[in-house]
Amino acid sequence: MEDTNGLWTRCAALLREQLPESAWQMWLAGIEPVTVRTTDTSVVLVLGVPNQAVRDRLETRYLSRIRETLAMLAGHDIEVELKVRPDVPVPVPGPQLQPAEPTVTGSSTTEDATVILDSRFTFDSFVAASSNRLAYAAAQAVAENPGRAYNPLYIYGDSGLGKTHLLHAIGNYVRENFPHRKVRYVTTETFMNDYVESLRLATQMVFKRHYRDCDMLLIDDIQFMQGRSGLQEEFFHTYNDLHGTGRQIVLTSDRAPTSIETLQDRLRSRFLSGLITEIDPPDLETRVAILRSKAAAHGMDVPNEILDFIATHVTNNIRELEGALIRVSAFASLNQQPFSLALAEKVLADMVSASETRQITPQAILETTAAYYGFTVDALCGPSRTRPLVTARQVAMYLVRDLTEHSYPTIARIFGGRDHTTVIHAVDKITKQMMERRQIYDQVTDLIYKIKSNQ
Repeated sequence: MEDTNGLWTRCAALLREQLPESAWQMWLAGIEPVTVRTTDTSVVLVLGVPNQAVRDRLETRYLSRIRETLAMLAGHDIEVELKVRPDVPVPVPGPQLQPAEPTVTGSSTTEDATVILDSRFTFDSFVAASSNRLAYAAAQAVAENPGRAYNPLYIYGDSGLGKTHLLHAIGNYVRENFPHRKVRYVTTETFMNDYVESLRLATQMVFKRHYRDCDMLLIDDIQFMQGRSGLQEEFFHTYNDLHGTGRQIVLTSDRAPTSIETLQDRLRSRFLSGLITEIDPPDLETRVAILRSKAAAHGMDVPNEILDFIATHVTNNIRELEGALIRVSAFASLNQQPFSLALAEKVLADMVSASETRQITPQAILETTAAYYGFTVDALCGPSRTRPLVTARQVAMYLVRDLTEHSYPTIARIFGGRDHTTVIHAVDKITKQMMERRQIYDQVTDLIYKIKSNQ
């Protein structure tokens, strides 16, 4: 039990850093390691939980993250079994859920664990151009003068154009320059899930305190509130509480407030009372600049003719731009070949094919990937954690992210309602493995060809 306790202690510490403190206290603080057992094919860690409600929540939202963290620490897959232990006290929401004062760790300033911001997304790493200049300038103004410049700031545009980047850039700037201000970043899906759980468990006051006890609230993909009257009602009061006391609100969406169907008029009018700014698809020069910035961030020395080639054939989505750049770079690295236009044309032949007319859907990607690896679509979206299946699932997540405009939370829903951070982990992992493992690169490339050619 000493090794079991030690492994879980390290895993719990990492999980607590990643999760909001309220989520930690409510769902994970009561977990205790029970035992570990081994079989010929697997290692199973049995964890004790306070009650069935906690077990259900862990299984639907946090179990995949627990498994991934354990696997990272142990160096191999570990199955997890949740066992209800009535003797374990249920965590009671209370004063401990209040956000802690900021603390300084090393050279970076961090708040309580409610802030989950991507440090890669800063104003310096954002390529400003005519297509996004107003949104970029407004985001900077809000970050420099929270609650005083534009409140609310509402940024909208198609998927993959940089809205989330700006949202994180605002949060990262405030954390660095105003370390005593509390920042909340959240997707609308997470906001909705937390709201539903607070109703189910009668913890509405914990929910309200979590989202209203902050100086800046950043909410991504606000369009997902459409058609959810109860959620809109709760957000209306949260908005009024924050805005009425001069605290900053920043929202992103794939459409303007006037185009969100079934949005309450009182919410729509409040969104329209601030600054509404749109991000348009980047022009050719901007796409080249974005590629040059991405190449520099990855330590790649890519000739201009290759950047021009990619930018010419990928026109609407920054994610697809980066995906094309990674494919070319990975191919060159794996084959120890220098960058050349001929190499880029060969690797990205599917992108310039004149016969490409089929609309790529997540279902098409799931079906093609499942058949390729010899699994079913249900298995890809299911809970099993066997190694070959996990690889196939992560590749499928990467492909949905690369070939469609779906957001991380949407992809997480497609794959059985997982947490969106699981998708982020999968995309990052496959991106890295494509650079290092020929087998993964060949599989991803082959699947992209099959999906785009409808084979």
